Amino acid sequence: MDRHLARMARSARVFGVSFDRDSAARILEPVAGQAALRCRLTLDASGRFDLTVADLGAPPAVWVLDLSPVTLSSQDLWLGHKSTRRAIYDQARANLPEGVDELLFVNEQGALCEGTITNLFVTLADGTHATPPLSAGLLPGILRETLLAEALAGKEVIEKNLAPGDLTTARAIFVGNSLRGLIKAEMKQA
Repeated sequence: MDRHLARMARSARVFGVSFDRDSAARILEPVAGQAALRCRLTLDASGRFDLTVADLGAPPAVWVLDLSPVTLSSQDLWLGHKSTRRAIYDQARANLPEGVDELLFVNEQGALCEGTITNLFVTLADGTHATPPLSAGLLPGILRETLLAEALAGKEVIEKNLAPGDLTTARAIFVGNSLRGLIKAEMKQA
């Protein structure tokens, strides 16, 4: 929760929105359930919070990935902030090809960015664990932040520009977010 609220506070500062961390924490405090829950805390332009809670459900053990035909702009300020301005992601998610669990976006330079609801993590052929840098145009996800700080499988995770070709030579591919954790993934077979 601390990392999520810190990210919300950073974005609120960038966009000039009032943010009261104590109020946010009080709203989240009573949330509990028997099953895994998806909690969405939003902050509107006037500084008011809204919380929605729903069951999360179980994800597939391995997610099948494909590349999105939509190109992101690495210069888009909004990509670096968790917001409700998600039309590109929502449309891609609503139109996932059959048999595909997640689409990965590339930017105008051909570098991999992120998925519709996940960050990307790759174990390269040389054993390096890498994730695209924020400069590629992506959300600074909380799982991503945690893995950069704490390592993956005991090995440091670095930021590195990745190209779609890196996915074909990778030892392992993962996608994930703080809600679902790290998910083993594989590219869709042609």
